[in-house]
Amino acid sequence: MSEKGIILLSIIIISISFNHVFALNELERTSIDNPRLENAFEKSILDNLNVNQQIQISSDITNMQEKSQNFVYLVQIKNDANMVVSLGWISGQLTPFQELSPSLSWTPIDSGEYSAEIFVWEGLKNHNALSSQTKLEISVS
Repeated sequence: MSEKGIILLSIIIISISFNHVFALNELERTSIDNPRLENAFEKSILDNLNVNQQIQISSDITNMQEKSQNFVYLVQIKNDANMVVSLGWISGQLTPFQELSPSLSWTPIDSGEYSAEIFVWEGLKNHNALSSQTKLEISVS
């Protein structure tokens, strides 16, 4: 093989090896889509949420990487005074490109306006975000 052929082969290998390393930034490792409120039968709740009615706060999350990823799906609910009234999480591992629809239950005990902030982190100790947070507004009568 000529010297020119060896140099060309080296360039191709270097190009391929760096291509995947910089493909995603930190907040693109997972995605959070379709945040929603559901009942116990996975039917969407669009309105008429009542005090003492148990709901599920669900989202579709996807591992956007070619490797497995540990995660924590965390939901923080705040009242209209911006005080946290509920905090819950689920942890697990997503395989490459796996889609999952985790949900956490919540039962409001007072009427009012609430917001559910949804996060996907690496873990509770290492709480590096894997995606941007999302928010759901909740009205309870």
